[in-house]
Amino acid sequence: MYGKLYLIPTPLGDGDPSLVLPAPVFELLPKLGCFVVEEVRTARRFLSSAGLKGHIGELEFHELNEHTKPSEVEAFVKLFEGGRSVGLLSEAGLPAVADPGALLVDLCHRHGIEVVPLVGPSSLMLALMASGLNGQSFAFAGYIPAKTEERRSALKALEKRSSAGCQTQILIETPYRNDSLFADMLQCLSPRTRLCVAANITCEDQFIRTYSVAEWKKHPVVIGKRPCVFLFLS
Repeated sequence: MYGKLYLIPTPLGDGDPSLVLPAPVFELLPKLGCFVVEEVRTARRFLSSAGLKGHIGELEFHELNEHTKPSEVEAFVKLFEGGRSVGLLSEAGLPAVADPGALLVDLCHRHGIEVVPLVGPSSLMLALMASGLNGQSFAFAGYIPAKTEERRSALKALEKRSSAGCQTQILIETPYRNDSLFADMLQCLSPRTRLCVAANITCEDQFIRTYSVAEWKKHPVVIGKRPCVFLFLS
């Protein structure tokens, strides 16, 4: 008999979790003794701020990230034996969305383990909501190539797709490459293409702006290493 996998959302920044997470999340956490996480230190910090301070040492943690081998993922099925339920945490936002936790979710489906998603903040959906772009038709392109020429080629292909279907394109990037991606967008995309930059969503220094590419060139901004979502519509 297996327990359940709970997909537990986390805040997008370092603020008070109670401002962005609903009560059922806080009610569930003390009932779980085992967590699969992307990084133990981050998970400990979140759980402590979510009301488990003083009990962190009693919890069991297992890491699932880009370094986890397929055989190690398969072994996680043992965590659910005896009816024990497990919580899945990502570094920020919703687990298993642009996140290695998807491998654990897939494992659970293959073994008949119930998967329970909990409500929380999604930087992708919050950015789309606030962008003013097409929320009826959109696509998440995730991370595009990091090398300049390949990245510029990918941007042009996505813009062509956007124009053909009036489809909003959503991208994310490793924070230290935010500004180089933004610069390539301003260089490669049509001046008429509408581009939204959404950084540090739900945080005190939240920044969300949508301009045409031509307008962005008149209003330069330094994004820095803030978590950021980019959206554009041609």
